[in-house]
Amino acid sequence: MKDFRELSKNYNLQLDKVIDKIRKEKAKLVLLQFPDGLKPYAVSIVNYLREKIKGKAEFLIWFNSCYGACDFPVGIDHLKPKIDMTIQFGHNSLMPNY
Repeated sequence: MKDFRELSKNYNLQLDKVIDKIRKEKAKLVLLQFPDGLKPYAVSIVNYLREKIKGKAEFLIWFNSCYGACDFPVGIDHLKPKIDMTIQFGHNSLMPNY
């Protein structure tokens, strides 16, 4: 697990927008999908979101492939009725904050 502070120094993931969307939609179960470069930070990101949401949502992390917006998780049909929202983090908006 990589450190969240390291991630937030280098990238702007717009997590405040993620939090606002979860609250607005009143999502209870959120699936997060990350590209390979962000997967080492996934648990740190979930911990941050949990802290901000204060127990009003739970998170699932999709650790299978993620090659862009068209690469939506498959094989989770048994979870779909329960998942309220899927958030996919992609490379396009992950420009370093240099």
